[in-house]
Amino acid sequence: MADGLAFSCNCGALRGEVSAQGIKTGTRVVCYCADCRANELYHGQPDPAPDPVDLFQLAPDTISITQGAEHLKALRLGPRGPLRWYASCCGTPFANTLAKPGLPFAGMRSDLFQDKTALGKIRAKAFIPAPGKQARTKGGGAMAWGILSRMITARLSGRWKDTPFFYADTGKPVAEPQLISKAERAKLYP
Repeated sequence: MADGLAFSCNCGALRGEVSAQGIKTGTRVVCYCADCRANELYHGQPDPAPDPVDLFQLAPDTISITQGAEHLKALRLGPRGPLRWYASCCGTPFANTLAKPGLPFAGMRSDLFQDKTALGKIRAKAFIPAPGKQARTKGGGAMAWGILSRMITARLSGRWKDTPFFYADTGKPVAEPQLISKAERAKLYP
């Protein structure tokens, strides 16, 4: 693949591209966790349950925002959770990152891409519900290896500083994350 893969929010005001390297080294996963579902609901998206949220995990340095970067905003579902980025123009959930750029990770919503099949097959299923049992993950090794190898490569190369989510000079998020209230959180979880 010589070119990257374009993405956009639902209204098209926030647009960009994932590089060919990002597509090649990324991992497509689906997540059944309550937090991914809550994030969808918070932004007025259809309830994905009982289906999972489809994500594409990649290194943040492979993501370029080409239009509408001012619409990129962040929230947290809890005081220690990941940053959940969204397009403020239309409320489209965009990506999840860790709270600091030094651990470079992004999980983009696969629905941002016109052709999800270009992201490859689903390699892992996280937090699969099992009635009466603890949730389990299938393909966790492939998912963990992908995350670790991308993080190590980005750290060693210095590319971890090249991210649309954090300022390179300060390491601060490009948008101050909003922490949703306990009352708001309670409405999002079954």
